Amino acid sequence: MAGSGEVQWCFSQVKGTVEEDVTDADIISTVEFNHDGELLATGDKGGRVVIFQREEQSKNCTPPRGEYNVYSTFQSHEPEFDYLKSLEIEEKINKIKWLNRQNYAHFLLSTNDKTIKLWKVSERDKKWVGSNLMEEDGTVRDPCQITSVRLPSVQPIELMVEASPRRVFSNAHTYHINSISINSDGETYISADDLRINLWHLGITDQSFNIVDIKPANMEELTEVITAAEFHPRECNVFVYSSSKGSIRLCDMRQAALCDQSAKMFEEPEDPSNRSFFSEIISSISDVRFSHSGRYMISRDYLSVKVWDVLMDTKPVETFPVHEYLRSKLCSLYENDCIFDKFECVWNGNDTAIMTGSYNNFFRIFDRNTKRDSTLEASRDSIKPLQVLKPRRVNTGGKRKKDEISVDSLDFTRKILHTAWHPKENIIAVAATNNLYLFQEKPPS
Repeated sequence: MAGSGEVQWCFSQVKGTVEEDVTDADIISTVEFNHDGELLATGDKGGRVVIFQREEQSKNCTPPRGEYNVYSTFQSHEPEFDYLKSLEIEEKINKIKWLNRQNYAHFLLSTNDKTIKLWKVSERDKKWVGSNLMEEDGTVRDPCQITSVRLPSVQPIELMVEASPRRVFSNAHTYHINSISINSDGETYISADDLRINLWHLGITDQSFNIVDIKPANMEELTEVITAAEFHPRECNVFVYSSSKGSIRLCDMRQAALCDQSAKMFEEPEDPSNRSFFSEIISSISDVRFSHSGRYMISRDYLSVKVWDVLMDTKPVETFPVHEYLRSKLCSLYENDCIFDKFECVWNGNDTAIMTGSYNNFFRIFDRNTKRDSTLEASRDSIKPLQVLKPRRVNTGGKRKKDEISVDSLDFTRKILHTAWHPKENIIAVAATNNLYLFQEKPPS
């Protein structure tokens, strides 16, 4: 896989309707490739999970294409009502995480604000016929009418993809779940809400262990909340969590049962010259991700993406400004609540590039080797097959060039919060409101 500095990105597919009056339920709320990139799952605000499968033909053609078709769609969560607290619980899917595949079936975890579910997704293309006790339509045969023993046989049927709930993990979070992360041991996972992180075993639904609790005795003394949490990709005892105060804490579960005292804290001192009323809000970390190697982490705050070396907690090793031109717009972004948007960030398959979203359906790709960056747009104006995406530029003052867009004309209602990068190839998935865009590396001429 090449770094993004050498990559020219081109359009592959767009999934979703064109209608202007998009219903709230259709808005995509999470995107996740599975471990080999053959499947891509999206969750939406209506509680649905849609799984796309890589087209065999597109993968094997020359040059290979990154095209996906709908594989399975199912309703993961329904709206609920908490009668004790008189609260409606939205069906919106907050996160989806794939388990490593161990047999013919696929397993994934999906969560809304309160309940985590383990789903099994499997194929069926055969059925047993010739039961002794039942007719083919499923009705029970009269035992008195059974005069001979039939030998059941297998018959092929049209391929069916079935999604079935295997476990429901509930009643463990008082606050809204913002993260789930599966451990490298394949047996446990963590779930995080604003104030607590719980450790679960995938086979046990009625018991979890509280491993982080930052809830103060007096809620009026609350100064920060947990914003994201993730397990180390290789060391099953290590995890990190980020906070609204702009810090990342690395914890080792071997040190203590309750990991309130972190092994390391990663925090960058604030530049006094940039201090403002909005400093605390924009320093809040909305996402933290380990690199595939486990050596680095990326964190996303409102204006930038930072790369941290796990062995160095004093400062980030790299900082990439995402939309620095918005610093002068923080007042209006505060008034329209956009300043509280939670952008995610992702690594490419070999940890050489990073992707994150912005406004106006822009998304940013940073190459760590060449230090080049590009701003691209998810737009239906550029949806011809293999059409190369033109880099977009934002004008922050002075005379505007022909291909630049003024910072005053950016559309803050069109935002890229959720993205995913194929683990092995240069194929990316970008969620823009109710549309899922797929882009791929431009094939050689």
